[in-house]
Amino acid sequence: MAQQLSEALDRRNCILRRREVERRVGLSRSAIYRRIAEGRFPAPVPTGEGKAVGWLCGEIEDFLAECIAMREQRAAQ
Repeated sequence: MAQQLSEALDRRNCILRRREVERRVGLSRSAIYRRIAEGRFPAPVPTGEGKAVGWLCGEIEDFLAECIAMREQRAAQ
């Protein structure tokens, strides 16, 4: 059980690069950065020196779960 918890935490804390985030959420680069500026998308984290950034897997999963919940809420109205 401890092994499963550790693996789950590792998956939530993995870093996704921008192209993978675009693929997973179905948004373009500009749409992602626009939503970040509006506070409607998780902000990237620096991955080292320079301009390299990535997104935490768990935050992207949470974002997608929120999108699904909003869709279901709208459908129930």
